[in-house]
Amino acid sequence: MDFIKQTLAVTMLNLRTIPQRLGSSGVAIVGIAGVVIVLVSVLSIAQGFAAAMENTGSESRALVMRSGADSEMTSGLGATEVDLIKQAPGLRRDGQTATASAELYVIIDIPKIGTDSPANVPMRGVQPQATAVRDEFSIIEGRMFRFGTNEVVVGRGAMVNFQGLTLGSTIVSGQNKWEVVGIFETDGSVAETEIWCDSRVLQSVYRRGNSYQTVLAQLDSSESFDTFRDALTTNPQVNVQVRRETEYYAQQSRQLSSLIRNIGFGIAALMGIGAVFGAILTMYTAVSTRAREIATLRALGFNTTSVLVSVLSESIALAAIGGAIGGVLAYVAFNGYQTSTMNFSTFSQVAFAFQVTPQLLGMGLTYALIMGLIGGLFPALRAARLPIPSALREL
Repeated sequence: MDFIKQTLAVTMLNLRTIPQRLGSSGVAIVGIAGVVIVLVSVLSIAQGFAAAMENTGSESRALVMRSGADSEMTSGLGATEVDLIKQAPGLRRDGQTATASAELYVIIDIPKIGTDSPANVPMRGVQPQATAVRDEFSIIEGRMFRFGTNEVVVGRGAMVNFQGLTLGSTIVSGQNKWEVVGIFETDGSVAETEIWCDSRVLQSVYRRGNSYQTVLAQLDSSESFDTFRDALTTNPQVNVQVRRETEYYAQQSRQLSSLIRNIGFGIAALMGIGAVFGAILTMYTAVSTRAREIATLRALGFNTTSVLVSVLSESIALAAIGGAIGGVLAYVAFNGYQTSTMNFSTFSQVAFAFQVTPQLLGMGLTYALIMGLIGGLFPALRAARLPIPSALREL
């Protein structure tokens, strides 16, 4: 009990005197806050990108591509294969019509807003069943395009990030012109980065004949997936692979998300070394300016462990303040910030919003506390080992 009382007394004394050392304490707080801002902001990029990709799709939808293709860009399906796919069991049907959309996926160059450099924006040719397959699809401005025309609808994310995609504008791509007649959203999924048009018109413009790249199919239920997949993969007339839509987009997000996270942790580790040295210098300064006070406390009977714990507690308290400030600033500055980046699987842009989640804030605060603990360890040991006679002679 005496040990606990001594430790609490010395710790509270240290914490109450922090305002008297505000200058040196501020160095540690600012350094740690800066590290937390960088760590949380970079990881929020990966979090936002992964959320946009992983929120795309449904367990009850299947994506059919050519066997061996790793993305829509490398897939190819003929009209005969598309017809056979739409006849497979397990598909939802509206009367005699399969709820499936054969689609074509191309890339067009459109500059990002605020720059003159072109970006790879995906244009998707769809069939009339596309909106029935994607029940999350909704027009928020204008109307749906008319099939058989050069009209298009643009995803909300694409409109925000790229030039000339507002309602009523005309998209010029080579010799082709497309009129924007509507803006759509799909609950924040990756489809909101796309431009949609009639697949037949897109086939004609890009001279693709009667070929497609994928078929997106709405199943009777999520349990119908195995039936649908097995019927197609065992059919010698088609050479296809069948994946759940959610699985396909989750796999696409892993490469870039891992890269961003590794970069974020690397930068934070390097900055963290600097912040730890700042904390060490701060605490060494605190110990040296309070050497007489610490020696007096030990001469009065306070044990060395209480002194050590009190110095560590001060360092951790400064780190907690810096971590909290850094987390708040990162949330205010970056949460919900709209941007786009390259999806290396399809070499096209994906629009998404930064996501500063409670988990990231907790990670940032934990990292700050670790830096505070390391930064205060050596100064705490010095304070605990401070020679009492030499320190008292400074009185």
